[in-house]
Amino acid sequence: MHLDQLRALLAVVDHGTFDAAARSLHVTPSAVSQRIKGLERDTGRVLVERATPCRATPAGETLVRAARQMVLLEEDVRLELGEGGGAVDLPVAVNADSLATWFEPVLGVAAGWTDTRLQLEVEDEEYSADHLRRGGVVGAVTADPVPVAGCRTEALGAMRYLPVASAALADRYALGRGYAWSTMPVLRFNTKDALQTGVLHDLGVTSSPPTSQVPSSQGFVAAVRAGLGWAMVPETQLGDDLETGRLVLLRSRAHRDVPLYWQVWTLQTPRITRLSVAVHGAARGLRPVRRP
Repeated sequence: MHLDQLRALLAVVDHGTFDAAARSLHVTPSAVSQRIKGLERDTGRVLVERATPCRATPAGETLVRAARQMVLLEEDVRLELGEGGGAVDLPVAVNADSLATWFEPVLGVAAGWTDTRLQLEVEDEEYSADHLRRGGVVGAVTADPVPVAGCRTEALGAMRYLPVASAALADRYALGRGYAWSTMPVLRFNTKDALQTGVLHDLGVTSSPPTSQVPSSQGFVAAVRAGLGWAMVPETQLGDDLETGRLVLLRSRAHRDVPLYWQVWTLQTPRITRLSVAVHGAARGLRPVRRP
């Protein structure tokens, strides 16, 4: 396996097409194609699905992670030898709520890295570890404490979510000392968002209330404030809404503490160490993770 072949594989998977990969590598699409074919010939396996966008096959995913590590090691060696290694992409998976809250200081730290480009993939914390399994990222903020092969897991803390609604919506669906949960409109971030359904399940609600979807962290909170539906919102995004009465806490004991972990390659390089330090520094304000 030659590094130019592995770089071509990474470029195709990261950019989605052979043409885009060629532009990023400053070569022709034909050269990229020949490098991928050579790699597939040498390994005896199809590594790339020629679709739109291109995707790594299961065998390709194994090589993608190895390729990313080898490229990163090569650039670190060049830097240590004083050869002026080039800037390296560090892809990271992070959930939208973290990106909108505690993770933000990482961006400021990364802005000072002249030899590293941070590439963020937004993914639900329950699924972000999948990006590590596919070799797409070097680290992930995840709710999964079980490390992916070749990675280590470090506890970050927990994000607390509270069930809230606008005052007008809460008044409209008030029922005795509680609320008409089975008919009160609810929000979800996307189809993977199970926080609200978990609360409804605990309340014994078996029907599906009217549900709206808002796949944006800031837009999600704005929709709750507008009265589009109730939802589980990160405590840190509420500001003074509960004190001013703009939002109402629907059920004090229905909060959810979502534990977050930093899963990252066991490979030790200066860039990965620097990234991990920045992530842990930003996570200091999170609640402690409760041990089972």
